Amino acid sequence: MHTDFPIEATAAEAQRVIAEEFSFFGDWSERYQYLIDLGKRLPPFPEEWKTEANRLQGCQSMVWIVPEGDAAKLVFHSISDSSIVSGLIYLALRVYSGRSAEEVLATTPDYIADIGLAKHLSPTRSNGLASLLAFIQNTAKARIAS
Repeated sequence: MHTDFPIEATAAEAQRVIAEEFSFFGDWSERYQYLIDLGKRLPPFPEEWKTEANRLQGCQSMVWIVPEGDAAKLVFHSISDSSIVSGLIYLALRVYSGRSAEEVLATTPDYIADIGLAKHLSPTRSNGLASLLAFIQNTAKARIAS
């Protein structure tokens, strides 16, 4: 069962719901399991999109991302070969995909601190998440500029 984005009406609402969902889990082994489960809900990603041109640089695992749309509505398609990274992608897309470029740029990824993710990711995963968020922000800036 996959999810189409956006789920919530606004990016702020998405971040609030994410924080709420993660608060139900007592320890990080449960939270990691939930991340893995979320990653399985990513929409299907066509094999032909898994090209070097669509590969996100700065990630240790393989991550592919394809943006669509314009400044009014940006949609991101993404997947990873890592189940935990796919869960991180799911959270980022839940906050940012299907939103206007303006809303993307106005939304700080507070959910990362709110759910304690920053403290529980390895440095390589943290760098990869930073690369993913930077790609999303840069795409929004480019759409506004064009």
